[in-house]
Amino acid sequence: MLHYEKKAFLKFFLIYFLSVAVLIFVSGFFYYIQMKNQFLKSEEFSMIEYARDIKMGNNLSKYKKEYRHSVPKKIDKFINIKNFKIVDDRFVKYIPKNKKGEYFQISKSTKSFNQKLFILKVKIFLIQIFLLLLFALISYRLAKNALKPLEKSISMLDKFSKDLIHDLNTPITSIKLNMQLLDKDINFKNNKALERIKKSVYNISKLHENLTILLQEETFQMQDVNIINLSKEVIQVQKQIYPKLNFIVEKTPLIVKTNENAMRQILQNIISNACKYNIKNGYVKIYTKDNKLFIEDSGTGISNPKKIFERSFSDKNSSGIGLDIVKRLAMAMSISIDVSSKSKGTTFILTMS
Repeated sequence: MLHYEKKAFLKFFLIYFLSVAVLIFVSGFFYYIQMKNQFLKSEEFSMIEYARDIKMGNNLSKYKKEYRHSVPKKIDKFINIKNFKIVDDRFVKYIPKNKKGEYFQISKSTKSFNQKLFILKVKIFLIQIFLLLLFALISYRLAKNALKPLEKSISMLDKFSKDLIHDLNTPITSIKLNMQLLDKDINFKNNKALERIKKSVYNISKLHENLTILLQEETFQMQDVNIINLSKEVIQVQKQIYPKLNFIVEKTPLIVKTNENAMRQILQNIISNACKYNIKNGYVKIYTKDNKLFIEDSGTGISNPKKIFERSFSDKNSSGIGLDIVKRLAMAMSISIDVSSKSKGTTFILTMS
């Protein structure tokens, strides 16, 4: 499952599962409150029954020792018939004894009530856990089924894209070889039209490389890679294109578990942009700190750093595809990218997982 498929699956799963989970917890809470009130009413009714048997002179042996009664001498003149409260660890209720205004004070231990509540809580908890597991499985199945049409469409699109990229390889290679032949022809020396064609061929070639790497996402093989050594390889190519720039690379190695080809493409896109939009005799500096890779340049800066990874956004007449692919490759390998840019200079910060 590709990164964006995992993201879509996770969103669907969480939306459905969390909605059901909230409903389960709310239902459990209200059920607990309802049962607690029933238990309290049952306790109050048992105390009324106890007082009735006292009045009628019935045998009280069926009642446990947890019941007590007394006839208090001093009580409030007006007692609500619904009086029922908990004092310390006992239920207390006043029940009329006779027409003379005397009352029984009936009390009962809350021990059995607390035991019932504990058993109720355990039952509700276990039922909720069972329901959560059940609906987690249902959510998983629903999410998988919901993504099947999407997976099929993506699979067809990927196949078409791979075929297209593969078919483009032959004409691109042919054009590059013919451009090299024209370069050697003295009749085309300093030809402006040829230079523009060379630039366009270079851009198409880089785009072809980007798309080729991107379409390999599902088969990425992760291995330990020295990012500094990889950066040096990329810089060796850029030095030939931009001989007047000063390249500074830290010597301390940074070993990261990643896909070497995808990581090389990320570095190539960022570093080539750093060179392309740099100032005359400027610099490109690469260094590490706390498992982070910094790519700093002395260029003209980026007007809107927060939007540069959006496919629809372009700056300085660029296509915007390169950095969009950088972001997608980084996400596939769990690498986060931040950009800091002012009126002069830009720094890309790659945080390795």
